[in-house]
Amino acid sequence: MTIKKMAMLVTAAVLVVAACGGGDDGSSDTTTAGGGSSSGDPIAGAAVYSGTCSACHGADLTGIDGLGKPLAPSAFVADNSEDELAAFIAVGRPTSDPENTQGVDMPPKGGNPSLNDQDLLDVAAYLKAQQ
Repeated sequence: MTIKKMAMLVTAAVLVVAACGGGDDGSSDTTTAGGGSSSGDPIAGAAVYSGTCSACHGADLTGIDGLGKPLAPSAFVADNSEDELAAFIAVGRPTSDPENTQGVDMPPKGGNPSLNDQDLLDVAAYLKAQQ
């Protein structure tokens, strides 16, 4: 219960900070000044997860029967890199995929087309941090 309260407080703090973030035009540059790929930010990812992914995977990442699988702990999350997870989230998993065991489509970007590449990396970093 203490962990849940802490997670809720962190999520609330993230949302407050994000609301104060100002004029993000929705575009994102996923490269660093040196030209390399940037990694995800798990704190930003918590806010994206809360607003998009939690509807099917649960606020506490334990999954929702008949919708989304548990994401913590998850061998799938543990066995894939942030980049691999972000690429997976970008395309989702249709019911026609033999690995879809829930019988429900996971839509691309979790059904939120406004998510950009950095958002997906942030969610991936958040998921990795929860393992």
